[in-house]
Amino acid sequence: MNASLLNPFTVTHPTAVQTSLVSGASFARFDPTGKFVAAGRSDGSAAIWDLDTRAVIRWCEGHVKAVTSVDWSRNSRYVLTSSKDWNVIIWDLASPVDPPQRYNTIRFDASVVSAYFHPRNSRIVLALLSTGEAYVVDSRKEHRARVELCETLSEDDDDERARSIMTTARFDPSGRHVFVGTSTGNVLVFNSRTKIMVARHRIAGAGSMKSLEFAKVGRRFATNSSDRTIRQFILPTYPSPIVGAECAILETELEPTHRFNDPISKVSWHAMSYSPDGEWLAGGAADPATHKIYIWDISNDGQFATALDGGREPLIDIHWHPRASRLASTTNQGSVLIWHCPSPERWGAFAGGFEEADENVMYEEGESEFDIENEVELAMRKKLQEDEAVDISGGVDDLVDHKMNGDLEWADDEPDDDWQGWRLKVIMVDDDDAY
Repeated sequence: MNASLLNPFTVTHPTAVQTSLVSGASFARFDPTGKFVAAGRSDGSAAIWDLDTRAVIRWCEGHVKAVTSVDWSRNSRYVLTSSKDWNVIIWDLASPVDPPQRYNTIRFDASVVSAYFHPRNSRIVLALLSTGEAYVVDSRKEHRARVELCETLSEDDDDERARSIMTTARFDPSGRHVFVGTSTGNVLVFNSRTKIMVARHRIAGAGSMKSLEFAKVGRRFATNSSDRTIRQFILPTYPSPIVGAECAILETELEPTHRFNDPISKVSWHAMSYSPDGEWLAGGAADPATHKIYIWDISNDGQFATALDGGREPLIDIHWHPRASRLASTTNQGSVLIWHCPSPERWGAFAGGFEEADENVMYEEGESEFDIENEVELAMRKKLQEDEAVDISGGVDDLVDHKMNGDLEWADDEPDDDWQGWRLKVIMVDDDDAY
């Protein structure tokens, strides 16, 4: 059914599997438009799927070992793949060839656990290595650098803290800060521009950090740790440090607003993902026998909403659609399940006053229903309606402060070619070469 006829106020969480993509994937990520899915594979390749045709439209083949992460630029032109072969490759989907043209290759001295684009500029990449080191790599001409993010230690810290390993790293949605989870249960916050640590948050009882996830609106973020509990927090505000000047590090113990776990089976979690509006949180259970996705209603005080059952192939990863009530979950057999929320057809949306009848009824014509109106009065009424003021700037404000400051101006300097409105070129193949 046409999506424009659906009631936008009834959007809820996914409830059923819409389709399955057999791709041999280890994980899958929607692009920012929600039209494509990138699936990373253990053979060193990544497949780009078109959700409309449910076919592979590009193969990103350039690694010799398993792909560990995939990320999209903000307008979906560039795709990043990291691998155990120590490389991070950036692919340009605007190139009219398959595999796509390599835009850049970044090589490290160890296996790359994960890599992400900066939210505002794809020439800035955050990479986490298997050795527990995190790097911010800037490929712009005026800012070209590769800087390691190092934890700042105080004078009374012992050597034990110095040996804490970085286990996960992410940009926040604004791109101003890098959040790093450690093996000791801390969350370190670095300024993206200066690479200086601005905060160290302790999370009591968390254990080693496995992953971090941010809501696209507001200041909520969630942690997945080795104690089999997902915690949600409200982030404080951080000042922008000055290069070359000493700044105080915010040392706090974060108190979670919600804790999510399975009180019965006590399973751990492979992955988690927020809905686009941040009102739902999905957690992929690490159950070795079933494919379970737990969903909590954040807007209703974090109440448990439902558990989705995807069959007997265990789940290894999930990702929420960036714009709709859809989920992508990956099984250990390499299939990507696309979940959606079936919506009943609303025939009344086709015409005002249309009513669905269970049986035939006799229609009674109104007294003036088919009378011919005066064209002058009709034109005058239409003109008055056009002159009415329309509020085009109202609505709900984004709780994330995106006002321009030095950090965002730095990120926008030397912008990339990932502009809005670019089109993925169609490549015609022979029947013998079809995917």
